[in-house]
Amino acid sequence: MTSSHADCHFCLQSLRGRKYALRDENAYCVPCYDSLYANPCEECKQPIECSSKDLAYKGRHWHEGCFRCAKCSRSLVEKPFAAKDEVLLCTECYSNEYSSKCFHCQKTIMPGSRKMEFKGSSWHESCFVCQYCQQPLGTKPLITKDNENYCVPCFEKQFAHHCYACKKVITSGGVAYHDQPWHKECFVCAVCNTQLSGQRFISKDEYPYCVDCFSKFHAKKCAACKKPVAALGGAKYISFEERQWHGECFSCVKCSVSLVGQEFLTRQDDILCHKCGSA
Repeated sequence: MTSSHADCHFCLQSLRGRKYALRDENAYCVPCYDSLYANPCEECKQPIECSSKDLAYKGRHWHEGCFRCAKCSRSLVEKPFAAKDEVLLCTECYSNEYSSKCFHCQKTIMPGSRKMEFKGSSWHESCFVCQYCQQPLGTKPLITKDNENYCVPCFEKQFAHHCYACKKVITSGGVAYHDQPWHKECFVCAVCNTQLSGQRFISKDEYPYCVDCFSKFHAKKCAACKKPVAALGGAKYISFEERQWHGECFSCVKCSVSLVGQEFLTRQDDILCHKCGSA
């Protein structure tokens, strides 16, 4: 600009007819201004003269022609860029060198774009979706199966076991019975509703029974004492012609000698030892 000031504030030479620069309302000839105030360029280390465009970033300065990607040397003027360890890079070079790769599509997650972090991996927001319904998962609860992510409703619909009794989803634990899943609290005796998980039980007609209820309602009765024959192993019992006896009840009706492992005779519904039967 042409000076209306009389002299340079530093060298005191006349500014009439010369270009000058103002700083703090003082006028300087161009050589004085450049020597006093011009910023050194980060790239070429030469001063950025007042006649040149000064590009600044985080307190550092570049000539317009020096403001380039440190890797591919393309100009960064009016273009997006990223900084790594004080080195300027175009977004493409930065992405190739430092950006995360999306776990799903394996493409670079560009600087400035939103990414999701899950189990140590990075995802594009658009790739982080339910495998089944394809809806974004964002920060919603999710379940992973075979490296695929599912929202909870879709996972339950596709993979979760449903209780055979109440038909609701079994989220943890559970009991397998007749190849069907049950909640522990739903796996109960068909008669008294006592929980059977971890207990001894007996199956009949696809229903589970506690030992007491099975013995009371379904166990065969001893032909001698009429009490139920034990349903589970432990007490021995004898079976003959569709009748059962406790081991201690299987004895001769006349002399009461035990017939367990012995020959015996029958007379109508009675059992007799060989001696009493032959008398």
